[in-house]
Amino acid sequence: MTDVPAMEVLLKNSPKNWGKWGDRDEVGALNYLGPEEVLRGVRHVKSGKVFTLQRLIGDPRGDPVWPGRSPATRTQVLDESSWDSSDAPQFPGGLHYADDKIDAFLQGSTQYDALGHVWYGGKLWNGYDARSSVGGLEIASVEPIAERGVVGRGILLDMARYRGKVCLDKAETFDHGDLMKCAESQGTEITKHDILIIRTNFLKLFYDQGQSFYEGFCEPGLVYSPALVEWFKDMEIPNLVTDTIANEVTTDPNNGTALPLHCALMHDLGIAFTEICDLEKLAGSCAEDGQYTFLYAAAPLKISKASGSPVNPLVVK
Repeated sequence: MTDVPAMEVLLKNSPKNWGKWGDRDEVGALNYLGPEEVLRGVRHVKSGKVFTLQRLIGDPRGDPVWPGRSPATRTQVLDESSWDSSDAPQFPGGLHYADDKIDAFLQGSTQYDALGHVWYGGKLWNGYDARSSVGGLEIASVEPIAERGVVGRGILLDMARYRGKVCLDKAETFDHGDLMKCAESQGTEITKHDILIIRTNFLKLFYDQGQSFYEGFCEPGLVYSPALVEWFKDMEIPNLVTDTIANEVTTDPNNGTALPLHCALMHDLGIAFTEICDLEKLAGSCAEDGQYTFLYAAAPLKISKASGSPVNPLVVK
């Protein structure tokens, strides 16, 4: 596609929630998740089963990351061999211990994006000047999201099972209508303020294919349309959670832009994005007992000025 529209042109008439929660808001649609939504989520706890959604950092099979990012590297700093040396640290009583560190992209694992993570037209979420990102996000960083936490009713939308596939194909798309049909097939319904958790199982291909997974890289996912954006706005969706690296089809097949929903949903509507989740145990449980709604809770790490942060979301059924 040769004539790719600028994001300002594509989203010229797209709705915005800028100013809805005040001129200094930094958490956007997460404002929908007040105490009543926490309690609504709690009412969906039936058995007390707990599922964690974080993928392992340092997986021996490799860590899936956005092209251009490198996986986390863990370095052992101290272990028992450290005390083989005569200049090893000495502690009264003979204590020995292990110590290690990681060098990692903050968005190189299961993570939350800050609302200031993406922008176009020189403006961050809520109209903040994009120059405020220089040297670190002075505003709309991940820290305010981490400070408040995210708790509400989650709903799993198992698109892979709905389409009768082990995993969705490269560049396969779906829209809000498909999400509603998927929910109906599960005996559930998407309601206002639901935290949407979408399973594609696409990252299975990363573990199956290794580095060839990145050849012609284009993930499956939601595809942009004005109707889809209006639906997300009307449903007041606070948080979009997926098991892919970037939550949407990488390159839009209809207009050629990259990641337009990052701009239309996160940047314009303030919807929090959570990516690279492991949904397999949760999906298996939901398929077994037919319960696709539950309490969802998450809190990314509190990191000053960061554009994202690792997270280990919890689901309680």
